Amino acid sequence: MSSLHKSRIADFQDVLKEPTIALEKLQELSFSGIPCEGGLRCLCWKILLNYLPLERASWTSILAKQRELYSQFLREMIIQPGIAKANMGVSREDVTFEDHPLNPNPDSRWNTYFKDNEVLLQIDKDVRRLCPDISFFQRATEYPCLLILDPQNEFETLRKRVEQTTLKSQTVARNRSGVTNMSSPHKNAAPSTVNEYQGMNEIVGPLYYTFATDPNSEWKEHAEADTFFCFTNLMAEIRDNFIKSLDDSQCGITYKMEKVYSTLKDKDMELYLKLQEQNIKPQFFAFRWLTLLLSQEFLLPDVIRIWDSLFADNSRFDFLLLVCCAMLILIREHLLEGDFTVNMRLLQDYPITDVCQILQKAKELQDSQ
Repeated sequence: MSSLHKSRIADFQDVLKEPTIALEKLQELSFSGIPCEGGLRCLCWKILLNYLPLERASWTSILAKQRELYSQFLREMIIQPGIAKANMGVSREDVTFEDHPLNPNPDSRWNTYFKDNEVLLQIDKDVRRLCPDISFFQRATEYPCLLILDPQNEFETLRKRVEQTTLKSQTVARNRSGVTNMSSPHKNAAPSTVNEYQGMNEIVGPLYYTFATDPNSEWKEHAEADTFFCFTNLMAEIRDNFIKSLDDSQCGITYKMEKVYSTLKDKDMELYLKLQEQNIKPQFFAFRWLTLLLSQEFLLPDVIRIWDSLFADNSRFDFLLLVCCAMLILIREHLLEGDFTVNMRLLQDYPITDVCQILQKAKELQDSQ
């Protein structure tokens, strides 16, 4: 470990041991990257994402309260409904003349059940394909949730639900003979709201990885709960990116993609005109860059390093726009020489792996504004 790195660790420790954290100082340090030693990144992210307050004295009580609240969420949303469903499944009380799996009434409990299952199936698919090449995400956690995995608890878990074949009630109709007709859920169907949740696993992944690898075993044990609340706080800031009805509003994803191009136009007119000439729209690449906070463009350690700077910046998601603009400028020579096909390949499989170079360029763009 270099003396410079040791000095940076000491700087973080000095800031974090104060009774009241100096937020601006912490942001300034974190912007240049947070050391992973001693659980510094885990702690800094929790502060920067407004999960922990600046007053150290309240951390213990806040964490205990939030972790108990998470356990309460599990009981209310997973365990109790699971027990009720298991009991109904045994007694068949869930199927009545008024309410049954083929009931088209939107207020039907079965209709709600099927719609919930669509979301669960999408979440299950996303979770399974999250970072498949990283062993951490393929092995069992050191601290499984005992509330759910306790063998004495006999209830229908979410995992059991998604393993079952789901029947979409809105695709079921009956003809005059009483025969059930099944229509394809994809044919002539409006876009499902499930799509609005796709990709959120890419946001949860780096958060959970960071907290679950904390060297502090007590904090590592509660990584799931801490991830939930940090994810919730983060999504409160970026959720508009996932809401289709807001796409064209000033807070929507379309506006932000166009903002990347307007910034590029201001900083590099030649490159902007080249992309316009080739009809390369920001939707072709910037949609994924922005909605997933670049989590699919780089290796996980590099994503985490980028997030250090994003979380540390006061206007962090304005800074993300500058990062995207910097990514374009840093490969300008290739883009100016390439045709449409070559350039699309470059933008969808970004070639630069030195994220510090990208962040430095983005900072230069920010300072020049």
